[in-house]
Amino acid sequence: MAVFIVLAICTFASAADGEDWLELIGNDALGAWQGECGGWTVGGDAALDPQDVRALVAMPGRGVLISSLSGRAESRNLTSKQSFADQEIHIEFLVPKGSNAGVKFQGLYEIQIADSFGKAQPTASDCGGVYPRAELEPRYHTIDEGVPPPVNACKPAGEWQELDVVFRAPRFDAEGKKIEDARFVKVTLNGRVLHENIGLKWPTGHAWRKEKEVARGPLFLQGDHGPVAYRNLRIKAARE
Repeated sequence: MAVFIVLAICTFASAADGEDWLELIGNDALGAWQGECGGWTVGGDAALDPQDVRALVAMPGRGVLISSLSGRAESRNLTSKQSFADQEIHIEFLVPKGSNAGVKFQGLYEIQIADSFGKAQPTASDCGGVYPRAELEPRYHTIDEGVPPPVNACKPAGEWQELDVVFRAPRFDAEGKKIEDARFVKVTLNGRVLHENIGLKWPTGHAWRKEKEVARGPLFLQGDHGPVAYRNLRIKAARE
């Protein structure tokens, strides 16, 4: 099977079709991302490995990014070259059985991606949740409940899913003091609205301890927690 294993330095982003939208995963699939994008495979599609439902296989072509094909968490996370304030994104993703990932706005505020299909009472660590805050010591553990999705809109492992998010960045005064929290204005998973006007007093995960909130920051795609495929990532930044 012909696929492209990408270990080289990423290059440049390209403009998407449609006014004001920037395409971050297109034919130049890794061009919008910083540094070495080790462990990512570029393909034309992704599917469950017929020999292992916890792994993915890549189809020939371009336009899809797949992490950790082997089923082991071996890929680097992706950080966009560009930074954004207020933004709207559309992204499609596919996970195998038991895997998880996430999309972090400004690298700080995470919407969880996970194989949560069929779970009766999803938590914030399930697909579409606003991820909880966490501590690293003595071992990684969450310290609040985050914001669970009110309904489980997750599709089965191996199916492409759609996530649409409107994000409002935090506001700061002239001295750099935060005067307004970041906010998930609207989060939609597979056509179901999960969240509206969710204030974010702190960054999520362990970032709340170690990372400073900013007016502008990069988009961050997790790839080091297990296999995940992404495609059709478009972002519309607010005009300034």
